[in-house]
Amino acid sequence: MLKRDKITVALMTVFIASALTLTACATTDIEDKVSSLIGTESSADTAEPSMEKELSESGASTQEENLSSSSASASSDTLIDTSDLFSERDLEQEADLTDAYYMTLEDGQDISITQEGVYVISGTATDVSIIVEAADTDKVQIVLDGASITNTTDPAIYVKSADKVFVTTADGTSTLKVTGTFTADGTTNLDAVIYSKSDLVLNGTGTLNIESTANGISAKDDLKVTGGTYNITSTEDAVEANDSIRIYDGSFDITSKKDAFHSENSDDDTLGYVYIQGGTFTINATEDGIQATTVLMIDGGTFDITAAEGLEATYVQINDGTIKIEASDDGINATQKSTAYDVVIEVNGGDITVNMGAGDTDGFDANGNIYINGGTISVTGNSAFDWDGEAQLNGGTVTVNGEEVTELTNQMMGGMGGFGGGRGGMGGQMPQDGQMPEGGQMPEGGQMPEGGQNGQFPGGGKGGRMNGQMPSDQNTTESSSSSSQG
Repeated sequence: MLKRDKITVALMTVFIASALTLTACATTDIEDKVSSLIGTESSADTAEPSMEKELSESGASTQEENLSSSSASASSDTLIDTSDLFSERDLEQEADLTDAYYMTLEDGQDISITQEGVYVISGTATDVSIIVEAADTDKVQIVLDGASITNTTDPAIYVKSADKVFVTTADGTSTLKVTGTFTADGTTNLDAVIYSKSDLVLNGTGTLNIESTANGISAKDDLKVTGGTYNITSTEDAVEANDSIRIYDGSFDITSKKDAFHSENSDDDTLGYVYIQGGTFTINATEDGIQATTVLMIDGGTFDITAAEGLEATYVQINDGTIKIEASDDGINATQKSTAYDVVIEVNGGDITVNMGAGDTDGFDANGNIYINGGTISVTGNSAFDWDGEAQLNGGTVTVNGEEVTELTNQMMGGMGGFGGGRGGMGGQMPQDGQMPEGGQMPEGGQMPEGGQNGQFPGGGKGGRMNGQMPSDQNTTESSSSSSQG
């Protein structure tokens, strides 16, 4: 980072200027020293931004610098420092082919890449792997130019070592398939069509089709996508990475029997974030559409997600984008996957539509706090909002089942029959009006409450509401109000 260098330059300038006044040093000597300092800063500024994980000065020692500390709360400007997530080369969609190597695929013949360079791959073959085993300082770019690989047990692309590997699609379509059960490489459990132990960048102007009997793309470090079209079908996660998934642009059509995008480091719960700046996403996932361990931050893009849960992370922040979610469990879920962050759903902008299935489902479900500061939100379902901490409606437009609301209502468990239902709880008591609960069953104990109102069963735990009534003293938060405990 350059902040300290800039501060150092400023302090040295003041010191040298003071020395000039006191000792009458030669002007040219001072200019030379200042120029030397500024030159050092400029040199560092023009270098390719470092993608290495740095320690945060404000957070835990193991936390990445480009993520804020766990003190992040409502209306935080940003959770991820987006200034250097992508290098200039990451964003280039066409490779420099000046000194490129050209290779043609042949059945049963692996392609071995052991040094830095650009490699253009074309042809059709079976039982072939492109294996990268280069030095830790080498950058390797693989250009898929109408390449087609079908394997039974091995990845089509296997990165064992390198500093960074680019997989770039040229105009046209390339296809990578694995149709059988993956075979391990010693202690490495290979389980993806593209499997990388190093930083991986996907870009290009063409289309890449991926079919997998396990994961589609797996990166054990950082994974970035800055362009290209990707059609992925997988029986496990379509796209996964240990440390981060960063998407600048691209078009994605994904069918997954687990998660479409999944970022998690099983050894360190301070890693594993997802950042999306743009792109078009059509997702059909059996489990989650997009899941992050720490932060899921969306600054733009168009999303059409059908999944059990649409978006999930410890801290979900939506600043822009057009998001449509069809969910059978929770539309947007914040839950404690990381110890480094508060559990929060924060919406500052964007156009969000959430349609929920029947049953115990929630449009926005936070095992912590919900902050709506802007944007346009439409939720259709039995339970629009469910939170355990506090909720604030500070701005934006919120519509529930077609009607605009000016306060958030903590639905707990939605259940059938409007926003009521919920959990009745044992030891419940009969509402004052003497009406039996739906289904005609008397709560255990069968006691009439003293002065009971609003159809509430005392001692019923979560929910316990009848006829869609909400207790008058809790579980709502008005627009622009401070908060309300859930």
